[in-house]
Amino acid sequence: MSGLPLPLVEVNHISKRYPVLANSSDRLSALWDMLRGRTPTRHTTVLSDINFKVMPGCSIGIIGENGAGKSTLLKLITRVLTPSDGDVVTRGAIGALLELGAGFHPEYSGRENVRLSAALYGIGDAELKEKMAQIEEFADIGRYIDEPTKHYSSGMIVRLGFAIIAAVRPPLLITDEVLGVGDESFQKKCSRWIDDYVNSGGTLLLVSHSMYHVQKLCREAIWLHHGEIEMQGDVFTVTQHYLAWHESRRTGEEVVPDLTKAIFDYGIEKIIYNNAVDDSALTAESGADYTVEVVLTSLDDSMPVVLVGWVREDGTPVYGISSEMDAAVPEKLGPGRYRYRLCFTKIGILPGRYKLRVHSLDSQGLRLFQTIDRHVTITGQSRASGLVFMPHSWE
Repeated sequence: MSGLPLPLVEVNHISKRYPVLANSSDRLSALWDMLRGRTPTRHTTVLSDINFKVMPGCSIGIIGENGAGKSTLLKLITRVLTPSDGDVVTRGAIGALLELGAGFHPEYSGRENVRLSAALYGIGDAELKEKMAQIEEFADIGRYIDEPTKHYSSGMIVRLGFAIIAAVRPPLLITDEVLGVGDESFQKKCSRWIDDYVNSGGTLLLVSHSMYHVQKLCREAIWLHHGEIEMQGDVFTVTQHYLAWHESRRTGEEVVPDLTKAIFDYGIEKIIYNNAVDDSALTAESGADYTVEVVLTSLDDSMPVVLVGWVREDGTPVYGISSEMDAAVPEKLGPGRYRYRLCFTKIGILPGRYKLRVHSLDSQGLRLFQTIDRHVTITGQSRASGLVFMPHSWE
């Protein structure tokens, strides 16, 4: 259908192989295979039959152990490398933050490198002049903006690179571990910017070993294992299975992810929906009042933040609100225990099947620790279409 948006990225069954070049006979064999147009007899497979799409507005985290092929995948998408099999289709401009310093000329100053990068994004001198102050403020590297980038630390390189991306705001942003570089305040600044970028319609592909950043910034995840897709889907489901796999490797015993029994710095002890404590599916009437009571635990006894949201069964977000947004203060039940009570008045959600989703976050509302879903069926007689009822009148 012509009205449907096209994917920004289509990864169509791509594979990537490298010839083994350990000695002269390997190199001679690889050269002979190349001249004959054949796959090298001896080769290492880095990626095998990777297939997925990135739709506008998606935020996808790519996770996996070292050597799983994460960085290679991003290089194939950004055309730094070409696939051995399959193909990658991209649409629109891509902002990529891959290897530190990639694209920066070491002998040029930061300001001169900004001009070069801006030109590559199609930004002219007049537009760059308007954005330069914003770039300098975001990078916050002071006089070093006029120093050669070969004198920069890794953190300063990331600051400048990210400042350029923040000013350009490309339709698709691809990052590889850049949030693990730099001081904590800059990491938080970048996280807040990416949050705003994604919430305002930007599309994100993020490679990271930090499950905190993946869970906070992404809605979906792809787990690469030995060059293949082990699992993909909802970010919390995928990351939980990935962490359980790591725990299994450490202990030598199979670990099944179970959020309800895990110990979290900031965890969910109890959720009460309209006085119902058990885990059975709930039923609520559209237009009725609804109360959610959440008891949270805090290992350091600092006040946690709770986020409560409605999600359609297919994962479409309907509504979400956090205690931080409304400056709500919980009741303290004792050492390390807090209770929030949230009242939804005259629920405007149309009849259908939904999930009421509860997240526990740290005291600053930046780091997500636990997520629990509860299935809810909204009943009613409305014949309107969509997700929510909007009060209206005909005149």
